[in-house]
Amino acid sequence: MPERELRCVICDGDMMFEVPPCDDDHDDCPELVCTRCGAAEVVAPIVVHMWFPPHAPRRIAPQQRRAA
Repeated sequence: MPERELRCVICDGDMMFEVPPCDDDHDDCPELVCTRCGAAEVVAPIVVHMWFPPHAPRRIAPQQRRAA
């Protein structure tokens, strides 16, 4: 992934982003840098862990109830 076009919030437009030199020995570095202003963008999956207390009731959203 040498270059990629993404939306830069600093430049306020679609700009080319490139992978900067990485010293961490990643095969696919998640960091990208805008070629115009140098703003960094991290492109990585977001993992969300949810914890429900054992005594809390489990509620289902109305949209999920209808789909089931």
